Amino acid sequence: MTRVVVTGIGLISALGNNLEDSWRFLIAEKSGIKLYQPFPQLRALPLGLIDNQPAELTILTKKAVTSALQDASLVPPLPDCGIVIGSSRSYQAELEKMARWMYKDKETKGQRDKVENFSPPLSFLSSLPHMNAIATAKLVGATGIVLAPMAACATGIWALFQGFNLIQSGRCQRVVAGAVEAPITPLTITGFEQMGALAKTGAYPFDVNREGLVLSEGAAVFVLESAELAHQRGVKIYGEIFGFGLTSDAYHANKPDPGGKGAISAIRQCLHRAHIPVEDIDYIHAHGTATQMNDRVESLVIQKIFSNNVAVSSTKGATGHTLGASGALGVGFSLMSLQQQILPPCVGLQKSEFDLNLVREARHSKIRRAMCFSFGFGGQNAVVVLGNESGSN
Repeated sequence: MTRVVVTGIGLISALGNNLEDSWRFLIAEKSGIKLYQPFPQLRALPLGLIDNQPAELTILTKKAVTSALQDASLVPPLPDCGIVIGSSRSYQAELEKMARWMYKDKETKGQRDKVENFSPPLSFLSSLPHMNAIATAKLVGATGIVLAPMAACATGIWALFQGFNLIQSGRCQRVVAGAVEAPITPLTITGFEQMGALAKTGAYPFDVNREGLVLSEGAAVFVLESAELAHQRGVKIYGEIFGFGLTSDAYHANKPDPGGKGAISAIRQCLHRAHIPVEDIDYIHAHGTATQMNDRVESLVIQKIFSNNVAVSSTKGATGHTLGASGALGVGFSLMSLQQQILPPCVGLQKSEFDLNLVREARHSKIRRAMCFSFGFGGQNAVVVLGNESGSN
């Protein structure tokens, strides 16, 4: 079986514009969440912005992909490279701009030709959900397989699975895979607010006083390669991907199964396929959205499968919830954890509601295997197990 390793990471979050800064601020227990009011028609809310204004998907993608390629010592064009870039919202911000442009007040419409710089936003064709993956292929100079998964908050790990599968099946020896999210839009904010899911002051995963999620933007893109190719090139290896578990609750549009059946199945499937016993998992990067129901169900799931010795943390108290990119960011932080043998803290946690071994502050620890969870709306469950490269533990 072909082994798949990670040789490059491009990560951007509210904590920092690159992997190094994001990791440095994370283990220093900093948070990138601040109070913003990017849209005057909506109230100020805690958000995770990279800059002071909402990011553009295309620019964010280009930065993350370019960083990942540089990190892996690769220079385009790479014609045989596979591309898997996912997003749960994709070009929604551009579509909202288009809708506002199309449905301006009548008096504004009548004066369009007279208004300086009044031009339509991105064209409809350019804003289709898969076009960001197409743009990435153009940037990389990749002329092979291009995929654009959308699986709610499980998108990032779904993208990695598809890249992993392309390499294991022999279709590619190298894949650029990950997820990018620029979800700070009026419609996204209003939708989550209508559900009562948004926090009022910040994100506090697993805390007894947690308020809800904090919408954030971010990207994490990885260069995946066969271990054989990586060794031939003599490049650094962050870690190896051992397997995935992917299931669906088939229960509700935005609520997880209260018993966590789908999530439990995904974890057990992942461990079985990776041929790794549950006792070998040293760290869990939890989904940890800081909503009442997610944290409760996820805690139940962890307690049913793992011993209380396994370290658990969610980094969303520092980065906010990047929706489709959140699992990819979690994988990036988990790989840094494996590389530096440091457990990242659960920023925002003061008093836990649950009997879990939650990491309250960054600390050195022996970490051989880590699992990363993503549980998306619609009951999309995605789990990946990562570790030090085989034979290098």
